[in-house]
Amino acid sequence: MKRIVSVSLGSSSRDHVAEAEILGERFLIERRGTDGDLRKAVELIRELDGKVDAFGMGGTDVYLVVGDRRFRLRASRPLVEAARVTPMADGSGLKNTVQRLTVEYLQAELRYPLAGRTAFVVCAVDAYGLAESLDRAGCRLIMGDFLYTLGLNIPLRTMSGLRWAAALLAPIITQLPMSMLYPTGQKQTERRARPPFTRYYQEADIIAGDWHYIYRRLPDSLPGKVVITNTVTTKDVEELRQTGAELLLTTTPEFQGRSFGTNVLEAIFVTLLGKRPQEVQPGEYERLMADMGYRPRVVRLQASGPTNP
Repeated sequence: MKRIVSVSLGSSSRDHVAEAEILGERFLIERRGTDGDLRKAVELIRELDGKVDAFGMGGTDVYLVVGDRRFRLRASRPLVEAARVTPMADGSGLKNTVQRLTVEYLQAELRYPLAGRTAFVVCAVDAYGLAESLDRAGCRLIMGDFLYTLGLNIPLRTMSGLRWAAALLAPIITQLPMSMLYPTGQKQTERRARPPFTRYYQEADIIAGDWHYIYRRLPDSLPGKVVITNTVTTKDVEELRQTGAELLLTTTPEFQGRSFGTNVLEAIFVTLLGKRPQEVQPGEYERLMADMGYRPRVVRLQASGPTNP
């Protein structure tokens, strides 16, 4: 059995273990949170290096990918360097693809019309594929990058504006500690809705992006909303159901009650390919996704529960 361990800077209360068979190979998949402790995460990677088939990097990324530009995060470097033998996947090579396919699935398979709808993408630099796909489908965008990362109530509304902001801010943002950029540790379990965040949640038909950003400012009432995100637990799904939101799509499949992050899916794929992420050729991930019959997880929140139409 192949073993995948996602080492996350997030809360250990979100840890999960699952087994799955993917393309004829059995996998043991583990998520191990370190509660925001970078040193503990590095020690865990060193302890398991060479003993597992692939690592996932959770709670951070190696790169921010905006269009055809990549910006390397300084805060992630110790995690990458700690894995000397075992491949380390952060999901950046796969994220844009699964986000695009999820939006296509929402339109084509679930027949949800997107043209003219308003989509609040909580941090579009972190979910560029979602923002770009929603924009191409005719959505009116509200992008909260300045709001979530810098606390500035300056919504971005065009992809050109996002690319401009990324080029301007990336050289600064990529040098900051992860705790200033992303909810880590116990912050991932804290939920405090407040203005001006609530306004954009309520204004949107679709709320999209990383779950920890979404959850951090999640209002109590979101009747009829569609949520597109990544990694959620059973508890997260129930809390979202209580807000009155109508539909949840996650860009990664469910493994025994848990949607793991894109880093886990990429770690599975590099294990199947017998490669490191930087060795993967264009189209190889897509072929694996086609072979496994990839489709996003769909949960009809106000019906009987999880379904995959």
